[in-house]
Amino acid sequence: MICPVCFHHCKLSEGDIGLCLARQVRDGVVVPRNYGCVTSLALDPIEKKPLAEFHPGSMILSVGSFGCNLRCPFCQNHGISYDETVVQAARRSDSESHEPWEHWTPKELAAAAEELIPRGNIGLAFTYNEPLVGYEFVRDTARLIRAAGMETVLVTNGTTEPEIEEELLPHISAMNVDLKAFNDHFYDDLICGNRQVVMGFIERAARQCHVEVTTLIIPGENDSETEITELAQWLAGVEQRCFRGIPLHITRFFPRYKMTDKGPTDPGLVRRLGEVAGQYLEHVCLGNL
Repeated sequence: MICPVCFHHCKLSEGDIGLCLARQVRDGVVVPRNYGCVTSLALDPIEKKPLAEFHPGSMILSVGSFGCNLRCPFCQNHGISYDETVVQAARRSDSESHEPWEHWTPKELAAAAEELIPRGNIGLAFTYNEPLVGYEFVRDTARLIRAAGMETVLVTNGTTEPEIEEELLPHISAMNVDLKAFNDHFYDDLICGNRQVVMGFIERAARQCHVEVTTLIIPGENDSETEITELAQWLAGVEQRCFRGIPLHITRFFPRYKMTDKGPTDPGLVRRLGEVAGQYLEHVCLGNL
């Protein structure tokens, strides 16, 4: 079987688990192994997603599962994305008592979100790991959230096939998409991704919902003024076609996971790159300063 969810198109035999750790062949069908598996659940400020221009000042219930289809050596959530603990748990078929997650139904999550409305909750955000590797749970839960009059937020790397995105978009209010760099070397060689796929994802999403974009500035990898200029110019073109502003979040890197050989990004550089991007974009936000 060939998994249809992302450009990796993992070729899997019966029982095999894909690169993302979240999809498996069962009875000749590729299914989500992480459906309803919740590793993280918290009521967060909307700005933490980060979303700067979508219901600012509000709170949103944020949920994460396990699995990811990229391999970022600087991942801040590798503990639930793809490190050894997750690998072992995802492949285990014995007692559920050892699993590092809880099982929730879409109905239970929707009810939890409604109960938190008095605390300022506006809906549900799918975040922490890569939500799209288990898009079926996102779709089923988002339908209930929207039917209850609440908002749905997707925080994603944007690495999925157009058919999957189009199935989800009618149920998503807003999203933040990681555009991790604007050079193919970064995507191809450093994180096992595909920049063109992400760019296409952003263009399609911006036509149907509120979109914000985040770029983490890593010293020596994606920190040139030329690269940020090209990224901002491209994003400005998307804005013009969609007739809405797309905020760009430029954030500071700190050593994480397997990328501890680099120091934190110089705050002055982040501010300078923000000024560069601001020549083309109306909304530029600086993070981690």
